[in-house]
Amino acid sequence: MNSDFIKYQAQTSPYPLGMEVSHAIGSYIYDTNNKKYLDFVAGVSACTLGHQPPRVNQAIKDQLDKYSHVMVYGEYSQSPAVEYCKMMASLLPAPLDKTYLVNSGTEAIEGSLKLARRVTGRSQWISCYNAYHGNTMGSMSVMGFEERKQAFRPLIPDVDFITFNNEADLEKITTKTAGVLLETIQGGAGFIEPQNDYLKKVRARCTEVGALLILDEIQPGFGRTGKLFGFQNYDIVPDIVAMGKGMGGGMPVGAFTASSAMMDLLTENPKLGHITTFGGHPVIAAACLATLKELTETNLMEETLEKEKLFRSLLVHPLIQEVRGKGLMLAAMTADAEITNEVILKCQDKGLILFWLLFEGCAIRITPPLTISNEEIREGCAIILEVMDEVMASLKK
Repeated sequence: MNSDFIKYQAQTSPYPLGMEVSHAIGSYIYDTNNKKYLDFVAGVSACTLGHQPPRVNQAIKDQLDKYSHVMVYGEYSQSPAVEYCKMMASLLPAPLDKTYLVNSGTEAIEGSLKLARRVTGRSQWISCYNAYHGNTMGSMSVMGFEERKQAFRPLIPDVDFITFNNEADLEKITTKTAGVLLETIQGGAGFIEPQNDYLKKVRARCTEVGALLILDEIQPGFGRTGKLFGFQNYDIVPDIVAMGKGMGGGMPVGAFTASSAMMDLLTENPKLGHITTFGGHPVIAAACLATLKELTETNLMEETLEKEKLFRSLLVHPLIQEVRGKGLMLAAMTADAEITNEVILKCQDKGLILFWLLFEGCAIRITPPLTISNEEIREGCAIILEVMDEVMASLKK
């Protein structure tokens, strides 16, 4: 591991993986010894089209030759951002027709929370236990995992928590609630899908009491579940959609979308209700537009569900208790965190990149690029099964 990496770059854990990256292309990352690794993580669901996708790279290069940053968000008309927002409106159900471009998923959540308060004039937010929505102060306030929050309190007040898929908890949503914030599929909690029309029931309760439904599509969005957005699998329409991760084909970006009537409230009383210097950056917006066109002009999203079936058919092993999730947002569940750790680390040694989930220690993250081939899926799953055989043999000793 590069000692300068540890000495000069702030770390997020005591034991970073520390791979020294040389280059990456397609479904593979190469280290500085030219060892290649099949990538089953895609930058934690961010590299939707794999590494160095030609259409995205070309869009970035073309835009760089025209102009880069010229003015803070919302003042000048910059065609990549305008075209992107227009295309997004054409793909989302009414009344979701106006998009605010920001720099990351957590900023998309911050903007969504502010908008909910501005629209309703209420203060309370409802989120879920074991939810993850980002790591800035507002996003952390609605994170349902106390262990990660305690050191940073006091956080923003007037947040209450419910249990995902627990219908009885919906009574906590009242006329005091500004917004209910849910991940369409819970990520850090273990890729937990909504059951028994849960999202429809949340939608109905929000409508009943005048609260806004905010869906966090930062991870499920952009084709990962077979639809452009995860909520489109469940026949509901939220009031606000927060997005990020896979939106930019590997570039840093986020956005939140709502109706024009709602979004226009950020322009006055007060003016500059949400501002950002680099939101809508033309180079990033060009990358987003190329990603969106690639997703909608190919069969990648539909193929995601076929690739899910292939993964499920291959990931059969005594150490795998179940495979959770949808599309290419999958988690192979083992009996305990020690097994999961050993599998992830040994797979990296054998040239396969897997990763963890934030709060569910038994989960093995499998979120490859949507462009991954069936042959690559078979190659990676063979490594997983080989490692699991080794781990199982060691457990019997």
